[in-house]
Amino acid sequence: MCDTNVRLDGKVAVVTGGSSGIGYETAKNLANKGARVIIASRNETKLMRARDKIEKISGNGNVSYKLLDLASLTSVRSFVSDTINTEERLDILVNNAGAVGLPDRLTEDGLNLTMQVNFFGTFLLTYLLLPLLKSSAPSRIINSSASSMYVGHIDFEQWNDIERYTPIEVLANSKLAVTLFSAELSARLKEYGVSVNTYDPFVVKDTDILDNLPSLLKNITQLFVDIVGQPKEDVGREIAYLASDPQFEKVSGEHYKFCKKWINHWLVDDRHLTRELWEVSKKNVNISTSEDWET
Repeated sequence: MCDTNVRLDGKVAVVTGGSSGIGYETAKNLANKGARVIIASRNETKLMRARDKIEKISGNGNVSYKLLDLASLTSVRSFVSDTINTEERLDILVNNAGAVGLPDRLTEDGLNLTMQVNFFGTFLLTYLLLPLLKSSAPSRIINSSASSMYVGHIDFEQWNDIERYTPIEVLANSKLAVTLFSAELSARLKEYGVSVNTYDPFVVKDTDILDNLPSLLKNITQLFVDIVGQPKEDVGREIAYLASDPQFEKVSGEHYKFCKKWINHWLVDDRHLTRELWEVSKKNVNISTSEDWET
């Protein structure tokens, strides 16, 4: 169901968290289709190994890597600057990177660490890459969400607080933020040929997403994952399907799970809320006048 024979020769794709797990599998599938693939994460050793493996498996020598630490807005801006200076186009952006169970602290940017890694870093990355995505249209943005979004809560005055949320609560809040951002982004880009959709990978076997959890919680969660989880290979194929199949070229603002259209969060239709999230997020990541393509 999730397979497509579409080729992506001449297309450029960026996959965050592309050195391992779902991101690696997604990048591998896109490379198999002939795309130029840029994998991004903060560990250069893992990135080099992943690039070499993808090139060997796919036979596609047009795979590269760039360092990206979503916990640092400086790193995000550096990644974007390098990408804009070296790439003539960007057809696919897969915002896959994310984490759970991170330390409850603020980043150097004054933001809640989990919120920044899962949302604010992705917001800034996507915002700054939008001019390149628009000039490459038709192009696609695919953002990682999760079922936890349904129990998430957005309070703009407190969403960066520490010692307020449990690891699951801040995960849920960050994933809801991604979902609302995606809805607003889709609405703003409908006239530009850039589609924006979200996907829920459910729970996935054989990834390092649980590594930051306390040992007892990690072991209990791992048992659940082992029983009902999807193979990471299947999820990577699903994401690559959303990124490449022609049927999704003009589909935007939707949520997918198991390769099917899924029930989105009920707040995605609240344009007052999604607009406010957009504007507050721009302030939180300090979009400068020179970076603000809306002015």
